[in-house]
Amino acid sequence: MESWKSHVRVELFHRDCRQKDPFSGLFHKVSKLEEMLDFHVKLWQSMDTSCSKENKGSRCPDEGGTLYLRVNEMELFNQQLKQKISDLTSNIYLKDAELQYCHSQVSRYRTEAVLLAQGSSCLKANLEEYEYELECQSKELTALRLEQKTLREQLSAANLQNEQLLERWLEEKKEEAERINKHNATQERWQRLAGCLKKRYRARSRPPCATNISENKPSESKIQRPPS
Repeated sequence: MESWKSHVRVELFHRDCRQKDPFSGLFHKVSKLEEMLDFHVKLWQSMDTSCSKENKGSRCPDEGGTLYLRVNEMELFNQQLKQKISDLTSNIYLKDAELQYCHSQVSRYRTEAVLLAQGSSCLKANLEEYEYELECQSKELTALRLEQKTLREQLSAANLQNEQLLERWLEEKKEEAERINKHNATQERWQRLAGCLKKRYRARSRPPCATNISENKPSESKIQRPPS
């Protein structure tokens, strides 16, 4: 809704401008003529008062008053021209000052532009250097990632191999412990069997006289014991 109103407002403004442009010259001429008419009326009034004071009963020497009007018009034109000249000179001074200011601003902006161009070239060089370093670092990073991947694969393979070797070592130790236990058990059985065989062998290899002597010793002791 606001856009529609603004569009209508702009179109009306353009229409007013188009209608006023052909009559702008006429308005200017009418304003000039009104000023001249006011000036002539003032001149006539001043001329009538001056003639009435100087010649109360006589006629004014310039009956038509054209010469007086022309002189006053020339004076008015001279004053207007002087005013215009003073205005133009003041405008020239202002424009000259503005021009000098603009020149100073242009020189300042030019130096700033040169400095900015130098800074931009330096920044561009630094940016190219940083881009080259970034590219090199990205390549190094990809190489390091690839190396890390291979190392991880090798580490996983080494861990798997280590686990397999550890399992085999544990199995071998378990088998070795079982063999040692079996060997110890057999050794104990053999030692017990050897002890039993030795006892039997000793029992069998003992002479019979020794057994008789040992049996007769208590009887002899009973005979030889003195009376109490």
